[in-house]
Amino acid sequence: MTTTTEPLAGPQDVAQYQLGETLLVHGEGVRAWDSEGREYLDCVSGTFNLLLGHGHPEVMAAVREQSERLVFASSSFQTGPTNRVMQELAAISPSNLTRVNLRSAGGSTANEGAIKMAQLHTGRRDVIVPFRGHLGQTIAMASLNGTTRMRAPFPHRYPGALHVPGPYCFRCFYRQSPDSCGMLCVERIEDFITYASSGSVACVVIEPISGVGGNIVPPPGYLPELRRFCDEREIVLIFDEIQTGLGRTGRMFAADHFGVQPHMMTLSKGLTGSGLPLAAILTEERMADWDRSLHSFTYGGHTLSAAAAVATLQVVQRPGFLENVRASGGVLLGRLRELQAEHPVLGDVRGVGLMLGVEIVEPGGGKAVRRAHDYQRALQDRGVLTRVSEHGAGNAIELRPPLILTPEDAHLIADRFAEALEAVE
Repeated sequence: MTTTTEPLAGPQDVAQYQLGETLLVHGEGVRAWDSEGREYLDCVSGTFNLLLGHGHPEVMAAVREQSERLVFASSSFQTGPTNRVMQELAAISPSNLTRVNLRSAGGSTANEGAIKMAQLHTGRRDVIVPFRGHLGQTIAMASLNGTTRMRAPFPHRYPGALHVPGPYCFRCFYRQSPDSCGMLCVERIEDFITYASSGSVACVVIEPISGVGGNIVPPPGYLPELRRFCDEREIVLIFDEIQTGLGRTGRMFAADHFGVQPHMMTLSKGLTGSGLPLAAILTEERMADWDRSLHSFTYGGHTLSAAAAVATLQVVQRPGFLENVRASGGVLLGRLRELQAEHPVLGDVRGVGLMLGVEIVEPGGGKAVRRAHDYQRALQDRGVLTRVSEHGAGNAIELRPPLILTPEDAHLIADRFAEALEAVE
């Protein structure tokens, strides 16, 4: 028997799948290497899902150990890892979220499940989503996404979406400023319900920090006001914490960072730490009583993924872990804001913890989409992997490195960002 380390297919063989030109072959911690031996700082954590970086040793050890015992069990049975995940999540989540549903394998179906629960509980239909909101890629979630680009190609769409302006202060829909707006982006939702909905609103689904939409951080008070708005109208408030959860903001959840308890929460991406698929819906007791067959997928709660999640949850709860996220994120955010003062092309630098975004603008303040891609390429040439918002159609460069990033590597990322700015300008 022979083995080979050569890739089975080169980039030229898979062009029809719209993959990038670079062939990654190895990853360790916050770094990855391509087939030419070039080293990169992975500032998007794979696809924002490698919470603990590439190949975290404790997570990989847990997966190997579990693989020798039991790889998979159907949802008709309990397993030790799935029970542990549910127990751990219930213990660390906001105190009102006491029930955990692990029957999804990804964020799209977790969001669908949360919406189903809200509709069944309220007996209502419509789903409010902010402009630029991204809930997933299934036909239902694509229909609800807050960008036309994600809906337009499909002739048949899931009904009931109600899109409203989000808390995008840098480009306020109402042309206000946070200190004087009176939180119009919450108050005016009432007008959208009155004049643009079916009159039957089940829930609001919102990312506490808009991820794909441009790393948009709401102003202080927005999310508490949104919770009050929902409570008064008996609308279920769902936090999509698929990108923000489990330490990304420097707190366990963005709900903790903003001091707001949603009625439901969805998790995925970083839940397993190092890339295995798993998703969870956390909910209040009142919405958990439903027939499990209404939302269940073959690979939901996968045993190996659950073992990885148990190890991940142990790591992120250790003393000092979240403090490091805040410290490293503070270094990177501070350095990027120093660059902003020197480079007007950086219109806005925003973020919390290690969830950061840099909005690239034209001289007049308009969105510089092409230039954002120029900077992304320049960063990759200098060994920093980033993404451009709105699946490449936006103008914000997204930086979400693994949460094990050190302050020293945060400085290195900022140094290379400065080099990319000089090279493009």
